[in-house]
Parts: sequence; structure tokens; C-alpha cells
Amino acid sequence: MARPQAADYDDRRQEMLDRAAALYARHGFLGASIADLAIACGVSKSLLYHYFGSKEDILFEIMTDHVEHLRSAVAEVMAGALKDPAEQLRRLTHAFLHAYVGAADRHKVLVNDLDKLPEDRRRSVIATERELIDLVGSVLARLGPRFGTTSAQRRASTMLYFGMINWTHTWYDPAGPIDTDALAQQVVTIWLSNSDL
Repeated sequence: MARPQAADYDDRRQEMLDRAAALYARHGFLGASIADLAIACGVSKSLLYHYFGSKEDILFEIMTDHVEHLRSAVAEVMAGALKDPAEQLRRLTHAFLHAYVGAADRHKVLVNDLDKLPEDRRRSVIATERELIDLVGSVLARLGPRFGTTSAQRRASTMLYFGMINWTHTWYDPAGPIDTDALAQQVVTIWLSNSDL
């Protein structure tokens, strides 16, 4: 007979994912055992298996939750009736950085441990990442030739943009002297500092 779900099942599961993300962010996927995860989550190993099938399942959920959160943030921006690509880039940058600030551990796990997933699961995460990359690339393409006149050049510009924002988890402190909106605006200023925009 299956074990019944507690009323707070989803909340406890989410809390375990958060704690697992913090553990993986500190020690890496390979550096954290199931016993380490159970201790970090404050549960027994058997209870951990009640919520997740395996250590790899936890890794996959951390990553998919993160990229889906990013996709939702981007979809909200793009659902607006914005026609100006410069304004779209401004809003996308703010959305990305706000999403990163609340999920630094998950973002670090995604960046550092994607290669630890089996190929089918890795492809699933990468497919969502590519959607985000393609969307930003289409915005940059509409900003004009300064971001490239060929698809390869525009792709390079898009990856440079993500290179600028994707590593903020390694140094940015949202409680420090620059708030997240100011940081996002600084990124936008650097990218759009051209008199015709």
C-alpha cells in the first residue's frame, strides 16, 4: 500500500530541493551523497526516497525548476505588447537578474553540473536554455547590425550577453551597495550605449 501524502507534501518537497541545491552548489553533485542530502534536508534517507527516486532525480528537478522559472519570467515580458526591441532587452535583463538573485544555488548547480545528467535529461534542460538563447538572439537581431549581420555573429553576441549576466552568482551580493534593478540597468546601458538607440 502506497504511503499517503502529507498535507504539506509540496512545501516540504520544495524545501528539500532548496536545501539540496545549496548542498550541490557548495560541494557539487559528485561531492554530495544521499546521506549528505538527507542530513541537509533534515530527514532520513528513507523519507528522502519518499519524495525523490534518486540523487539524480533531485539534480534534474533543481535544473528544470530553474530553467522553467526563467522561461516563465521571459514569457511574461514577451507577452506584453512591446514593439521596441531596446525596451524588450531592458525588461528581459531585469527579469533574468531578478530570477537569478532568488536562485543563486540553483543557477550555480545548472552551470556546474549539467554534464552530470544522463543525455536524455540533459537534452531536455538544454532545449529550454536554447529557447531562451534564441529569444534573446531575436531581440538583438531587431536592434540592428551592430549585434551581427550573420546568424553566427548574432549567436556570438547573444552568448556574450548571457556571459555577462550568467556569472553574477559568483560575485554579486543583492544586499550590497548595488540593488538588482541598478545592476540590470548597468547591463542594459553597456549593451545599448549607442546614440541611435
